[in-house]
Amino acid sequence: MKKDLAHYMNLNYRIEVIEDKEEGGYAFSCPDLKGCITCADTIQQGFEMIADAKKSWFTTCLADNIPIPEPSNINEYSGQFKLRIPKSLHKALAERSQQEGISMNQYCVYLLSSMVNAI
Repeated sequence: MKKDLAHYMNLNYRIEVIEDKEEGGYAFSCPDLKGCITCADTIQQGFEMIADAKKSWFTTCLADNIPIPEPSNINEYSGQFKLRIPKSLHKALAERSQQEGISMNQYCVYLLSSMVNAI
């Protein structure tokens, strides 16, 4: 069965909303759809605009026979993984988290989040 625009428009793609505190407004994106992004002055306007951006994104992909990814399912992930690290890194992380007054787990989540968001 060939999937058409209506099929993709009815799928539940995750939408990220980031407030622009310096200039005002919001940025909207669909992380599963690389480059599908828009900006708006209000949240309501942004959701309307991201729907239009998705439609244009899907239309272009369908016209050019570019594969369209299905939405990722965050529920497939437990939120836990094991990581082996050098003892010196473990020591440094433990000491820094103690200086910050938070658990090493919280500190590592902070560091990982900062790096992932910077990509």
